[in-house]
Amino acid sequence: MLEHPVVVIGAGPQGLAVAAHLVERGQNVVVVERGTGPATAVAEWAHVRLFSAWPELTDAAARRLLAPTGWTAPSSGYPTGAEWVSGYLAPLADLLGERVRYATTVTGVARQGRDKVVDAERASQPFVVHAVDADGHESRILARAIVDASGTWSHPNPAGADGLPAVGEGRAASRISYRIPDDVSAYAGLHLVVIGSGHSATHAALRLSELARREPGTRVTWLMRRGAATHLFGGGAADDLPERAALGGRARKVIESGVVELFAGFRVSEFRDEGGALTIVAENGSEVTGVSRVFALTGFRPDLEILSEMRVAVDVSLEAVAGIAAEIDPNIHSCGSIGATGARELTQPEEDFFIIGAKSYGRAPTFLALTGFEQARSVAAYLAGDVVASQSKQLVLPDTGVCGGAGDFDTSGGGSCCTTPLVQLQPTRVAVN
Repeated sequence: MLEHPVVVIGAGPQGLAVAAHLVERGQNVVVVERGTGPATAVAEWAHVRLFSAWPELTDAAARRLLAPTGWTAPSSGYPTGAEWVSGYLAPLADLLGERVRYATTVTGVARQGRDKVVDAERASQPFVVHAVDADGHESRILARAIVDASGTWSHPNPAGADGLPAVGEGRAASRISYRIPDDVSAYAGLHLVVIGSGHSATHAALRLSELARREPGTRVTWLMRRGAATHLFGGGAADDLPERAALGGRARKVIESGVVELFAGFRVSEFRDEGGALTIVAENGSEVTGVSRVFALTGFRPDLEILSEMRVAVDVSLEAVAGIAAEIDPNIHSCGSIGATGARELTQPEEDFFIIGAKSYGRAPTFLALTGFEQARSVAAYLAGDVVASQSKQLVLPDTGVCGGAGDFDTSGGGSCCTTPLVQLQPTRVAVN
């Protein structure tokens, strides 16, 4: 099947990285991207500043390919999403040229002439990528291998605490956003609610706190499902990513100052429209009333529908690649670094098919760009026949310095792999109407 290319789904940071490694190794590659330009998902959070510095946001093979063009790798600073695209991802996509096909949405992947059930000569058949363009025209691309780097951005989790939309969440859709807000000036004087406890929720709460300081009458309430917020402020000096630590420090300040009101253990079960304002009801009956706008930032999940005719091994709880799930499970791992993962761990029952990037982590929230670049390097080496390079480990991830995996969901203690939390928080009040 060597006459067929490797098809990479997604022209984001990891998709472009694996393409760069394949090109460097002389392999034929095609990248299909649903958007009209590179890194569509990153462009949608262009206003958000990353907590990873520039050296952690560029891939080694990409740097080598770009260097002869006169491009210089940024050596310091923390870019916004827009700066990441313009300063690195767009130049890399331009270099890859016609290998990247834009406005091409993948609707499914299969083995040619074989549905999921058929064993006969399955491995000898090329993959076939079903796609549709912006005008609705369907196409088929034959491939010798598939790398799914489509990410999770287009599938945010709902606000409902049980993983399904809360009662009334659909009816309240016009007042619920699942994205970090950019221009918040239109919300002056309103009661704004953030739901979630990760970095996206923290970014949103901080952005809204700036509005609350400027505009009297603006109220910001932060709801989190966990029973305690010991993990929320990060690892401080113990965090190897200083900007990630600073993000937690800023969150501590806005909560302790009263600019943002935090309620732990609030697990959303219902949204009610009462007199033109929303009331948010928790599973225990607690309520937050008079809400004008909600920012539900409760994580993401992978889209596995396009893989319905593929034989894919994913973890039953995380929906992560089965081979790495035990190493990234937030019910177990909440301190320090996880190990680097490569082609060996990402291997699927379907030979020469790989899921990399954020999608490989499923619902686990601990993915870093560095992780994806190492996956891209290893998978590309494997597909090029360099098994030794594919099995080597060339990455040590930065420590978080913080406890707080899902293991402490109902308690005030630290995560399951630590004895004592590095950051202590006074008990938070429960919101009661």
